[in-house]
Amino acid sequence: MTTLDQAPAPTRAAPATERTRRPGLRRAGGYLVRILLVVFFAFPLVFMFMSSLKPDDPIFADLSSIKAFLPVGDISLSNYTGVFETVPAARFLVNSIAITAVTVLVGLFVNSLAAFALSRMTWRGSTVVLAAIIATLVVPFETFALPLVWWVNKLPWVLFQDGQFFYSTGWLDTYRVQIFPFLANAFSIYLFYSYFQSIPKTLDEAARVDGAGWFRIYRSVVMPLAGPAIATVAILTFLPAWNSYLWPLMVVQTENLRPVMVGVSYFMQQNVLWGQIMAYSTLITIPVLVMFLALQRQFIRSIASAGVKG
Repeated sequence: MTTLDQAPAPTRAAPATERTRRPGLRRAGGYLVRILLVVFFAFPLVFMFMSSLKPDDPIFADLSSIKAFLPVGDISLSNYTGVFETVPAARFLVNSIAITAVTVLVGLFVNSLAAFALSRMTWRGSTVVLAAIIATLVVPFETFALPLVWWVNKLPWVLFQDGQFFYSTGWLDTYRVQIFPFLANAFSIYLFYSYFQSIPKTLDEAARVDGAGWFRIYRSVVMPLAGPAIATVAILTFLPAWNSYLWPLMVVQTENLRPVMVGVSYFMQQNVLWGQIMAYSTLITIPVLVMFLALQRQFIRSIASAGVKG
């Protein structure tokens, strides 16, 4: 039994000004940390852009000072015009935009449809199929790159030319060889599968009572609720498609069919022009930044929801 003398002394409440000051200090500290992180991660991008506006000599002369990150000295857009004179940069950009757009759009449809069949439809062997798909994630691309080259060289294709259809064999040195092998992606299927599992299946049952078929449920019920998953898969499909280098180097010989990453090697063949390399790097980085900024809100929602579920 606690006596009166042993009773703990009452704690004194902090003044109102101190209580209101602490959240403000925490918020200011949080903003400061974010600003420092932004500055730290933006340094390479700022250096790349500023170097793209300078001749080669000032780039190396400014490396030891803050001038490397400032628009000082002989600033011009001559490196950007030189890029289009040195390599067919416009053609490379068009090729990469077309290849990446088709890969992302068709890949979203194919992978989400496969994930829908695995997560929402009940059929024998679905668990085995899902396990087999996930198992392919441990196999690196370099392992099956050469066998894949052999297979795509044997695949048939039908061409329409001069009002007639022609049968041909081999996909090498074409746009389709840069697109079709990467439409189905095991990681994208798994991401869609995981997100579809979180959507209540009672919505499917209600839609089927109203007479909706499976594809109608996929199109009108599940996919409108999968915005974060769509954004995440779009970004994760866009990045490897846009940054593809090894595969186009193996299967594409015609210059007019090559993507932007192969164009980087053009600047290394003779005299290395670092200003033009920085300008070219800036041009091929802009679509990546635009893609992420356009989908960042949904992407962050996807990560946040995954953290809550986990």
